[in-house]
Amino acid sequence: MTPTSRFDYHLPDELVAQTPAARRDGSRLLVVDRAAHSLEHRMFEELPGFLHPGDTLFRNNASVLPARLRGRKSTGGEVECLLLRKAGSGADGEVWQCLVRPGRRLPAGAEFEAAGGALLGRVESVVGDGSVLVRFESRQGESVAEVANRAGEVPLPPYIVRADASRRDLDRERYQTVYADPARRVAVAAPTAGLHFTPGLLASIEARGVRTADLTLHVGLGTFRPMATENVEDHPIHGEVYEIPAETQRALFPPLAGRRVAVGTTTVRSIEDFLAGHREPLGTADVAEASLFIHPPYSFRGVDALITNFHQPRSTLLCLVAAFLAPGSSDGIGWLMDIYADAVARRYRFFSYGDAMLVL
Repeated sequence: MTPTSRFDYHLPDELVAQTPAARRDGSRLLVVDRAAHSLEHRMFEELPGFLHPGDTLFRNNASVLPARLRGRKSTGGEVECLLLRKAGSGADGEVWQCLVRPGRRLPAGAEFEAAGGALLGRVESVVGDGSVLVRFESRQGESVAEVANRAGEVPLPPYIVRADASRRDLDRERYQTVYADPARRVAVAAPTAGLHFTPGLLASIEARGVRTADLTLHVGLGTFRPMATENVEDHPIHGEVYEIPAETQRALFPPLAGRRVAVGTTTVRSIEDFLAGHREPLGTADVAEASLFIHPPYSFRGVDALITNFHQPRSTLLCLVAAFLAPGSSDGIGWLMDIYADAVARRYRFFSYGDAMLVL
């Protein structure tokens, strides 16, 4: 068993990035070479130089829904509702799984208005994980997603603090990858490793003979919840829906012209979950739920290199990166903590709007 405490580390508050870099590709890039057991400190705009002709860049093209809605109860009390996923619909409205605040004052049966009265919400039931099912009635004929796109706020992680609304327009642009598919507004958090890419950088990568292949993982809040168990193996891993088109599936199997480079842990999780159950492409798009918990020791089936951000202490994302540093063993845990200590000492910026790491 692996103590969860092995994935704890000290991070000064001032290193938690509150805003993105001035340019998306202007963030720093810590390059880790597994074979040489070495580190290089570069800039993200230099990424194309580490990619080879024939490599394939796998990306999560999920788009972030502005899922945070503000409203009021009939008594005038303020309500905050975070849309997690659509759970059903009918003639009497749409049902969504949500997080609501203040939760104790919104039991089953409670009603509230949201988005300036565009939606009337009624709490149907409380789910075991602390979320609730809310039935929404639209007063203007819009879907809940349409109301959220028009009037919702970007659901930034709690470690990004916004004292006022002055940066909300910036967040709508920058807390979204440039290749996010607007038709796939299925994420309540951005696949943050992709936030560093620009159209120009992607063009440079393509010019080097590197292909791109997209998939969609519906990023949920469970991705960012810290492990609360004493041992890593006892952590109840969350499930997340993913979709892998047939063309992307084919790029995962031989013959391979180069390396399979995953942009982000969500991409890794989708690929590895898919390959755990399939030995060849399906020929049609695959929609499934990832329930795979990647932690040391783990041997990867379909990822040769990884681009990722710096993650929170005691997170399952740290477990995945540690496993990737030393596939098949637990040696990557100590090395990962050494890498993070070096990043802290060199004043790298951490978490969603922070700097990046490339593991080769």
